[in-house]
Amino acid sequence: MAENVGVDSSLPKDDYQGLMELSNALVSRYSDRTKVQKIAQDVLRSLFPSWLPGQYAILFSRPFPGFSARMNAWATRVGGTWLMGECEVNDIEIDGKIYKDQGLLVKRCRFLEESGCASVCVNACKIPTQNFFIEDMGLPLTMTPDYETHECQFSFGRMPTEEEEKEAKNTPCLSRCPSSGGMRRWHEQNLNSNTAQSSGGDGACQFMETQKESPETHGSK
Repeated sequence: MAENVGVDSSLPKDDYQGLMELSNALVSRYSDRTKVQKIAQDVLRSLFPSWLPGQYAILFSRPFPGFSARMNAWATRVGGTWLMGECEVNDIEIDGKIYKDQGLLVKRCRFLEESGCASVCVNACKIPTQNFFIEDMGLPLTMTPDYETHECQFSFGRMPTEEEEKEAKNTPCLSRCPSSGGMRRWHEQNLNSNTAQSSGGDGACQFMETQKESPETHGSK
């Protein structure tokens, strides 16, 4: 991850605070949120053999979408406990229909709680993780964080809607944001925003709001 971010932490590689230092550094370093999302997605890709995601999409996700959704819910539960904390596989609803064991409920996300930052959650976790599963693994995924309870619902097999993504990107700064709104002001300056945001937790972080995408970026995420 340090190679992708461009900086490293002095803490041991298995120290969770080291991960948080790198995640916060990633979001703080770039004024273009799509750059952050791309780097975070590349970090996820680096965790697997280069051939695996594409082959998984061909052999499992497309021909067996329900099975693939359940498999990834269980795999994420096993592999994601250190990162996210206690979680349980659950049922989800898609278009009024219940799908058994295609969801994963993170009961209190360690990553969100430790970062205390909605921008880190959305741009370094939610959107790049969704994009990784959709674009690389061929499996739709919607992640729905709750910033009050710190729960996060993974819904495998469900595509995120435009409205949900817009709402996530416009999430106000959390009251316990470690930068106390400083990150918001920094991004305002870098993006030459004409609208000043207060330093409290009641305004949307400029890094989260919809902005005109640069020519190098793609999509609306």
